[in-house]
Amino acid sequence: MSTDYTVVYELSDDDENIHNKWDNTLDPLVTVQSGDVVRFECRDALDRQITPDSTAEDLANASFDPVHPLTGPVAVEGAEPGDVLAVEFLDFEHKGWGYTGYMPGEMELGLLPEDFEEAGLHIWELDDDVAHFVNGIEVPLDMFPGIAGVAPAAPGAHNTLPPRDTGGNFDIKHLTKGSTLYLPVEVEGALFSTADCHAAQGDGEVCVTGIEAPMFVTARFDVLKDKSIEQPEFETAGPFTPTGSDEPMYGTTGIADDLMEATKKAVRHMISHLETDHDLTAGEAYILCSAAVDLKINEVVDAPNWTVSAYLPESIFPE
Repeated sequence: MSTDYTVVYELSDDDENIHNKWDNTLDPLVTVQSGDVVRFECRDALDRQITPDSTAEDLANASFDPVHPLTGPVAVEGAEPGDVLAVEFLDFEHKGWGYTGYMPGEMELGLLPEDFEEAGLHIWELDDDVAHFVNGIEVPLDMFPGIAGVAPAAPGAHNTLPPRDTGGNFDIKHLTKGSTLYLPVEVEGALFSTADCHAAQGDGEVCVTGIEAPMFVTARFDVLKDKSIEQPEFETAGPFTPTGSDEPMYGTTGIADDLMEATKKAVRHMISHLETDHDLTAGEAYILCSAAVDLKINEVVDAPNWTVSAYLPESIFPE
C-alpha cells in the first residue's frame, strides 16, 4: 500500500450523501477515475440514535427502520458488469467514542437472545490504540468498515442487513488499513457505498454489534478488466488475532452436531469463564465477547459432532 496519496473527493455524512438501501437506480454523488482516492464520512450503524450519553434503555428503544446509513454511492468510470472493483482501504479515523450493545431477547438478534432478556450497552472511550472497557480491560483498535459494497443488478431497493454477492454487511474484521477488497461489478459504474464502521470486533460479532463508531474511511478505487469473481474476495495482513499478535489465549469449546449450536456453547462457556475468573457480569462478558473474542471452526469432519472454539486474548486484562 502506498502512503503517498491525495484525496480527490470528500463526502460528508450530510443527509444528501446518505441512503439506506442497495438500489442501482440511485444517482452517484460523484464519478471517479481508476486510481482516485475518496474520503467518506460515515455515521454509526444506528444512524445517530446512540450517543456518548445513551443508556441500555435507549438502545432497546432504537428504531431499525431505517438502519445502516450508507455514504455514497460513488461511480467509477469504466466499470462494467463482469469487471471487478478493487477498493484499497488507505486509512480510518474514529471520532473518540463508540458503543457495543445487545438488544432485548424478544427481538431475537445476536447469537444468544434467549440468554439476555434485557438490553445492555457499553459506551467505549477510544484512544489512538485502545478502547476502554470495565475493570481496566483495554481492547486494541483495528478499524474497518462493516459494510462495503456495490449495487446489485437485481431491480428495486434491497435491505442492507444481509451480505450479498456484491458485498454489503459482511463484517469482515480483517478489512483493515492496507487491505484490498475485490467486488464483482454488476451495474455500470459499480456504485460503491460504505458504512457501519467498527473500531474493533471479535470474529463472530456475537451480540450483534462490534465497537460501533462514527468514522472516516479513505479508499482508492481501481477497475480490473482481467479479473473475474462471483463473490467478494480480499487481500489483508490481518490482524488474525484480537490483538494482532500470537500470544497466550484462553479458549472454550463448543461441541455439537450442529455448527450454530456448537458456536452458542463455545460463547456460553466463555461468558461463564469471564464471570468466574474476571469478575464481569454476564452482560459485560457478552459485550466483551463481541468486541474481542474470536470464534474459529476447529473441525467439521468428525461426524456426528463438530467443534467450534472461542479464543480470548489474555493481554487485554490489567496485570
